Amino acid sequence: MPAFKPVYLIHGDDHGRIAERRAKLRALAEAEHGAGDVEIFEGETCTPEAIAAALSAMTFAMGRRFIVADGVEKWKEADVAPVAAAIAGMDPDATTVAFFAREEGRAKAPAALHKAVTAAGGTVAAEHAPKANELPGWVVEQGRALGLRLDVLAARALVARVGDRRQRLTRELEKLALELGSGATVTQETVEEATASSSERKFWTLTDALVAGDRVSAVRTLGELLEQGDRVPGLIYRMVTALRDAHGVAVALAAGQSPAQIKSGLRMPPFKADRMISAVRKRDVETYRGALELLADLECDSRGGVGLGATLSAETAAFRTVTAITS
Repeated sequence: MPAFKPVYLIHGDDHGRIAERRAKLRALAEAEHGAGDVEIFEGETCTPEAIAAALSAMTFAMGRRFIVADGVEKWKEADVAPVAAAIAGMDPDATTVAFFAREEGRAKAPAALHKAVTAAGGTVAAEHAPKANELPGWVVEQGRALGLRLDVLAARALVARVGDRRQRLTRELEKLALELGSGATVTQETVEEATASSSERKFWTLTDALVAGDRVSAVRTLGELLEQGDRVPGLIYRMVTALRDAHGVAVALAAGQSPAQIKSGLRMPPFKADRMISAVRKRDVETYRGALELLADLECDSRGGVGLGATLSAETAAFRTVTAITS
């Protein structure tokens, strides 16, 4: 059975983490003592007067009584006096009260409440969201606690993919730990692939196949994308972007630039840049220039042009173009 303190104050600007702690406390209390012994005060009902009255009221409950006050960041310093007096007078062996403050700007838990909780032998815990420049380091530490080895690049990629909410980042790390197992090394490539949607993965497969000249993979993936509802104009944009990058790499290689120099100018993760450079080495500048011309014709035809492709459906013209690019 968990040992509960008489008073808790959980405050800070990490609202998601505070919500998790409230849910955990409530679940523990209900599991050990029953839902009937948990009283929730939130929103308009979470007033100093209501909490003071609840703490002072007599109860005939056999077990420990729990009072949750969610929203104390709205209280003023002068409002705390009756609550502090009620805390000092309550039976610590029979009652637990938990205060939650989702702080933002000037809305903070009153200092007087901090003092009252501390004086009663309670726990004051701050939950502050890491700053943007601290998040990658936090992700690395969280991953280590789950048995994963992440470097800073992988951590930055995870933040970029799923956002800066710690609970979301934790869920993604937990999923990686389950999929990869304890002791696994998580790279930037691992993160990109694990957090990408099914459509994104197909887009990557298509553009990689076009750059590498892999006709079988390109045609098959194009068919899958069209079947799931993607339209040719949107696919053209992605194909042009990838082949334009490939053309630039081919030009740079022909000019004698090193892979390191080329990577520094590419707006993509290092692992993708390495893969593109490796594929482009096997082809030449003219191949990619011709591919871009074919895509320009496809775009013109899909917008009502008068070329050969204009007599075909957009989907058929796309298949013909992809086949020509990968010949």
